[in-house]
Parts: sequence; C-alpha cells; structure tokens
Amino acid sequence: MDLPTVAIVGRPNVGKSTLFNRLVGRKLALVDDRPGVTRDRREGDGSIGDVTFRIIDTAGLEEADADSLLGRMRAQTEAAILESDAVLFVIDARAGVLPADRPFAELVRRAGIPVILIANKAEGGAGMAGAYEAFSLGLGDPIPFSAEHGEGLGSLQDALREVLPEPDEEEDEGGEGGKGLRVAIVGRPNAGKSTLINRMIGEDRLLVGPEAGITRDSISLDWEWRGRKIKLHDTAGMRRRARIDDKLEKLAVSDGLRAVRFAEVVVVLLDATIPFEKQDLTIVDLVESEGRSLVIGLNKWDLVADQPGLLKTLREDCTRLLPQVRGVSVVSLSGLGGEGIDKLMQAVVDASEVWSRRVSTARINAWLTDALQRNPPPAVSGRRIKIRYGTQVKSRPPHFALFGNQLDALPKSYTRYLVNGIREAFDLPGTPIRLSLRTTKNPFEKS
Repeated sequence: MDLPTVAIVGRPNVGKSTLFNRLVGRKLALVDDRPGVTRDRREGDGSIGDVTFRIIDTAGLEEADADSLLGRMRAQTEAAILESDAVLFVIDARAGVLPADRPFAELVRRAGIPVILIANKAEGGAGMAGAYEAFSLGLGDPIPFSAEHGEGLGSLQDALREVLPEPDEEEDEGGEGGKGLRVAIVGRPNAGKSTLINRMIGEDRLLVGPEAGITRDSISLDWEWRGRKIKLHDTAGMRRRARIDDKLEKLAVSDGLRAVRFAEVVVVLLDATIPFEKQDLTIVDLVESEGRSLVIGLNKWDLVADQPGLLKTLREDCTRLLPQVRGVSVVSLSGLGGEGIDKLMQAVVDASEVWSRRVSTARINAWLTDALQRNPPPAVSGRRIKIRYGTQVKSRPPHFALFGNQLDALPKSYTRYLVNGIREAFDLPGTPIRLSLRTTKNPFEKS
C-alpha cells in the first residue's frame, strides 16, 4: 500500500518528536527537553483510527547560513515539506506565537501543500490563549493538542481525513513480504556511515558534514539493490562508554543498539586510515554477542589505495583480532566516491544466507564422529567425556546442540575446537555460532 506522506515541522522544542512518537505508537524518535535534538528526517508509519499515513519527523526550523550544520538541517526539513501531501505545523501553545514562527509559517504556506496547524502543549486547557493567537499565522483554525497526553487526536484525525488522498492499493511484487533485508550500518563517529548511505540511495537524504556525531536518531530507509528490497538503518557513532557523559548521546547510542538487535546483517564501518581501533573491536564483539550476521567495511579506501598489500594485511589483522567471527567478509570501499558498494552489498546478501543456513542432523553427526576420532574429549576424574550426537536447533544465527555425559566439564579450548570445526565443515564464515552442551541423565543414577 502506497501511503500518503505527512511532515511535522516547526521551530525547535515545540514537541515535534513527541507528536511523531504518538502517531507511530512507539518511542522511535529521541526526545529531550533541550532544543535541536532532531537533525535528520525520521520516517514511520502513523495512524489515527482509520486514517493511515507515512509520517516524517524533521529538525526544528531555524534561520542559519546554508553551509552551517543548522543550515543543512533546515535544507533537510524543506526537502521533507516538498515531498509531503500535507504538513503539520506545530507551535508551542504555552509560549504563544513567537517571531521565529512567522517566517516558517510563510515557508509552508508558499509550498502550496495543505497545512494543519497544531497548538501543542495545550493539555487540560493550558495554553488556550496561545492557541487562539495562532489564528494570526494565517494557516487556518489551530487544533489545541497535547502530544504528551494524546489530547486532540480526534480533531487531528478529522483534519487529516479531509486533506489526505486515499492510499493507493498495490500488490507487493518484491517477493520479500514488503519488508526487505534489514541492514544496520554502525561504527565509530565520523566513519562515514551517513555519507555511504546517501551514495547508496543516490540522494542527500541524511545529514552529513565534517562535524563528528551529527547523526543522533537511528534512521531507516527503504532501498532496492539489484531487484532486492533492502531496509537500511543509519545509526549514531558509538564511542567508548567511558567517554559518554551526555544524556542525549547515551540515548542516541541506545537507539543504535536497538537497530543492531532488529537487523539481519550489520555492516561495521571502519575508517581505513585508522582501522581496528579498540572501539571497532568492541562494536564487532557487540554485534557477535547479539547474534547478528556481520560484514566489515573499510571506508575511505581512496585515501589509502596507494599502499600495496594493505588490504591483505588488514584481512590478516581481522583474522587475528576477531577470531570469534573468523572468515568475516572485509570489503574496501569509498562512501564518498561510490567505489565498492556493489561488493559490499554482495557480501551483505552472502552473510545473510550463511546466517540463515541449516545443516541436516545426518551431516552434523558424520562430522562429529570424525572430529571426535581426530581429537577425543579429555577425561575428567578418570572418566572420559562422551559426546553422543548433535543437531542444529535453529538458525539466524546457526545454533547447534551436542548431547552426552559430563559435558558441563568440557574445557573451553575443546568447545572452541568444536565451534571452529563446525564453521569450517559447514561453510559458515563470519557468522556467530551458538553451541549448547546438554548432559543426558544417567537412568541408573539415584535421585
């Protein structure tokens, strides 16, 4: 279904992100008391009763030089207005109409798009004077509203029903249930995540610049690569936890971690000029512990491409530093120049297939017999540990279970031997592997 699009706009700190969260029914956008929290456009599927739409949360409108960060944020908001079927123009009813509201009210009026005026923070009748003052903006009747408490939803539903076109009913022909492969791009600040995604989708959809830490919200975008539907998630840069003392940065990193948990493939983007920093290794370890499939991207490769043999050296470093994801794909690329994106996406698709792979019980037990003959388990208290059989209990990530006696006494070194054997025998490079050891009860043992 092709939904109509609604953009939420207004000056900073009037409650746009709170309204966005209310309409999508989840706390997707970061919310804080300070102004300017939202920077990128964030999209979600919203609804009020039987009225459904695509909703866009935008950065607060402010006057600024076009080349500054605030200017680039404003350009993103203006782009959202132009691609929308309707605009929700939000003011703070308690503060009333401020001089900063008027030029932006003129901006949305000139766009020629239906505008619904929201007088937010009017819960319990508070701010009604400010709501009446909003008539002076010339945007029609204001709707007294409270995004925090949900007051005024009925009036907003009626207003949206009047201005929005009917959704276009179309059959999904993607063959992926309309959702696509979920791919999260993560890494340290300034690794080039947003620049890479902009190059992938072919438009300046995400805010970029030389400043570190521009991205705050985890932004999801629908894309298609070689006929395959992809849902890309851009995330905030992840610094070492000890260096994070700002509440907003903590919220941004938590939002990125949530994107990792819901992704199928995670691309850990490294800066090729300073790869495999301690924080890079920590991020990979986090992805592995969450059980997500993994690809490592060496971004900004154009800056080091003149160093012969560097890629081979970095792949060897990866094998040495990240044994828990042995065989992971390491792809060189340039998000700014666009080189290597096809190689990266092929690695992503391959990693997803490995992550979803299932191995028959017969093959597992044939491998297990051979592995036990080559390297039998050690003895414990004079009794040899016996592993009788194994099976795969689930995929995504591949999870295997081995059954036998005294398996709780199996040394970690032998467990690693088994995991490495599984990875090599069944061609599971780079994906997390889970191994459960289940001791069967002795029927002759007294309870």
